[in-house]
Amino acid sequence: NGALLLWATLACILAGDWTYRVQSKLFPMSRQAFTLAMYCFIGGMKIIVLMFNLVPYVVLVVIS
Repeated sequence: NGALLLWATLACILAGDWTYRVQSKLFPMSRQAFTLAMYCFIGGMKIIVLMFNLVPYVVLVVIS
C-alpha cells in the first residue's frame, strides 16, 4: 500500500502533464479538476494507508 501511494505521488509530481494527457483522453476534464481529483485521491490513499497499516502495527507494538 505504501508503494502504491509513493508511485501515485511520484506520478503526479514528476509526470503530471503526461498523466493529465492520458487521463483527459478517457475522462474529459479541465486541468484544475484533474489536479483536485489527484490531490483528493492521494489524500484518501494516505488516510487508508495510515488506518490499515500503521495503526494496527502501533497497536500490536503497544500490546506486546
